[in-house]
Amino acid sequence: MAELAKEAGVSVRTLRFYRERRLLPPPRRQGRIAWYGDAHLARLRTVAALLERGHTLGGIADLIAAWENGRDVGELLGLESALATPWSEETPVRLTPPELADSFGADVTADNLATALDIGYIAVDGDDVVHVSRRLLDASAALVREGVPLSAVLATGREVRRHVDALADLFTVLTRTHVIDAAAPDLPAGAATRLAEALDRLRPLAKNVVEAELSMAMDRRVTTELDAWLSTRTPATAAPADAPPAPADAPAADSTPGPAADSAPDAVAGPAADSTPDAVADPGAESARGEAPHR
Repeated sequence: MAELAKEAGVSVRTLRFYRERRLLPPPRRQGRIAWYGDAHLARLRTVAALLERGHTLGGIADLIAAWENGRDVGELLGLESALATPWSEETPVRLTPPELADSFGADVTADNLATALDIGYIAVDGDDVVHVSRRLLDASAALVREGVPLSAVLATGREVRRHVDALADLFTVLTRTHVIDAAAPDLPAGAATRLAEALDRLRPLAKNVVEAELSMAMDRRVTTELDAWLSTRTPATAAPADAPPAPADAPAADSTPGPAADSAPDAVAGPAADSTPDAVADPGAESARGEAPHR
């Protein structure tokens, strides 16, 4: 066993662990001696190669069991590759402290850096910062240039992350329920290949659905917000320019006859006062003119 471990570049302890997980077939025994051959060495190299491709030990054990039972390991590898292929196409960006300051200026604070680390936008590598996505980095920097504080950008980013995680859950459950679980549990010949092809076709569909729904939601929301904003900016309806101004002390109109009419000022009577007959206007003067003096 020690010679096999040395040849494969692994420790004896790792070799025993592989034996326990059935990743390595048992040796040929002759008495108390266990013989390992080229087939064991080839198996160890296969396991190492699969680990480098990102397969787990449990997945490798399943592949080996399928191969030993006569199933097409190539199909299973293709299916696992389709499941494990990243959906994102993001390019990480390495930034020096001066480059980070160029992008965000005074918004590069300890609190903002801690928030970005907590969300998962950045990671620290020595003196540099590695941002997880060139597109997200460019979008954040553009928002800051438009006057949005970086703290607000990060707070919104955290909420976006929460909502898109929920969307991912919806699509994952949908795919597993109606595509993966619908396939035969034992995956007969050709089924794994067809399933891998179906998953490749579904990948762009999910992105298209999210993009379309987000675009329509933004249309609805922006229209609502614009209407609300315009309603606060519209001035009150003004009176016509040629309308005479109302007197500041003008009394309220009252159609009730009676003593209220006597309270109107004399000046308001106007020409109506001139039409009053003289006899009615001053009875005392008329009687004075009608009396003759006594002689």
